[in-house]
Amino acid sequence: MLRLTEVKLPLAHAKGDIQDSIIKRLGISEDELVSYLIFKRGVDARRTNAIVFTYTLDVSVRNETSVLARLKDNTHISITPDTSYHFVAQAPQNLASRPIVVGTGPAGLFAGLLLAQMGYRPLILERGKEVRERTKDTFGLWRQGVLNPESNVQFGEGGAGTFSDGKLYSQIKDPKHLARKVLDEFVKAGAPEEILYVSHPHIGTFRLVGMVERMRETICSLGGEIRFQSRVDDIEIENASDGTRRVRGVILANGNQIATSHLVLAVGHSARDTFEMIYKRGIYIEAKPFSIGLRIEHPQSLIDRARYGKNAGNPLLGAADYKLVHHASNGRSVYSFCMCPGGTVVAATSEPGRVVTNGMSQYSRNERNANSGIVVGIAPEQDYPGGPLAGIAFQRRWESLAFELGGGNYLAPGQLVGDFLKGRPSAILGGVIPSYTPGVHLTDLSTALPEYAISAIREALPAFARQIKGYDLSDAVLTGVETRTSSPVRIKRNNNDYQSINTTGLYPAGEGAGYAGGILSAAIDGIEVAEAVALSMMQMKS
Repeated sequence: MLRLTEVKLPLAHAKGDIQDSIIKRLGISEDELVSYLIFKRGVDARRTNAIVFTYTLDVSVRNETSVLARLKDNTHISITPDTSYHFVAQAPQNLASRPIVVGTGPAGLFAGLLLAQMGYRPLILERGKEVRERTKDTFGLWRQGVLNPESNVQFGEGGAGTFSDGKLYSQIKDPKHLARKVLDEFVKAGAPEEILYVSHPHIGTFRLVGMVERMRETICSLGGEIRFQSRVDDIEIENASDGTRRVRGVILANGNQIATSHLVLAVGHSARDTFEMIYKRGIYIEAKPFSIGLRIEHPQSLIDRARYGKNAGNPLLGAADYKLVHHASNGRSVYSFCMCPGGTVVAATSEPGRVVTNGMSQYSRNERNANSGIVVGIAPEQDYPGGPLAGIAFQRRWESLAFELGGGNYLAPGQLVGDFLKGRPSAILGGVIPSYTPGVHLTDLSTALPEYAISAIREALPAFARQIKGYDLSDAVLTGVETRTSSPVRIKRNNNDYQSINTTGLYPAGEGAGYAGGILSAAIDGIEVAEAVALSMMQMKS
């Protein structure tokens, strides 16, 4: 097949216009075109009065070789690459042991799924509950202010990404086309087929719940096993005669010991007790940069008008999103994070006495407000020196303060943007009603974050308004705090075999280990780690 890129058509084009564009681009007759598939479809909204769809198409034609030779100098026409997934190994019969995967977020689910598909019968351990029970516990915090520290937005089947916008795009390099494998598996689990070709696919929370359940069923049908409410409290490590340290098993919170020589540690970025445990065990861990900030809410209609002009509200476009960056005069970078069109701000703490915000959208993205994190990059050397776990202490400090500023009952501290920019507390809401539950307590956010972060955000909001008209709307609402943007640690691993640099048999994976950021990149990392485990187990058997 041939791949055609940068095929541009008007927003309201007819389906037959795609075929006409292919025929014109290739200079062929209609009967020479056999078939075509849409590989990718994006929206070019740089000119709001002339928005276009941009297609990447995979086309089958008669006499492909001669067509390609005739158009060999056209950079937008090439052979379609092979994006199908090929397993690296199949498990030998009579395995001596089974691999263990800790965590059922995207990295853990895909590590478990791949190992199961290759015949390795993985045992997957999850500290939280299965996804529907976990959802009930999560709503308990949102609706009643009751937190379950083991079952919440951060902990439970599906990981933190379950209660998010369900974004399925990433900026990571993907030379092995593993993203396609991820998307294919999601479609099999019930995701809409459009995620295979739209440029910024998303799923939404309610759909993710059912998909996670179906992926669990697939893993179990292939010989895998998932145990919920099975928190790993310790890792057994043997000091081998050759001087190396080797994983020998795990110890659960109930005291049960489970032996393994291959342990995938796919915990989320909020598994603070696990990070503390592995540090005490001597597993190499280091502090890494992350970001902190606030959530901002605007009317979705404001964002739609700014991005799409007269086409705002067009169902073909849906709710508009944005991506913003500002380099502040104090040297800090401020950027939008996890932007959720037509969504809600959610309570995302996993520890009592702390307040954390995040964003979530359903597939429809039809809620009244748009929300996004507005966050500031921070680094251990400058902002939280003191060792590998210093970033966790830093997060806890600001989350505890947010709990106090909100009134001590899991309400989020909030402030209108107009008041925030003028440095005065807010006392009454304007036209934007915040979506955070249990609720928002209006106050002064000037002490909710370090001074350098507050001043950088104050500088960034008017700068963002020069890109999105009305972004500094006085009635827009800020809520705090956003501290769980990514893991504050990295469990360092080798580049070649994905094992811990000082503990053989331990495979750090995903966002909590510091190797991913978001659903897609975490899932891809889980696949790569599963491949490494499979190859290692195959070599040991031989």
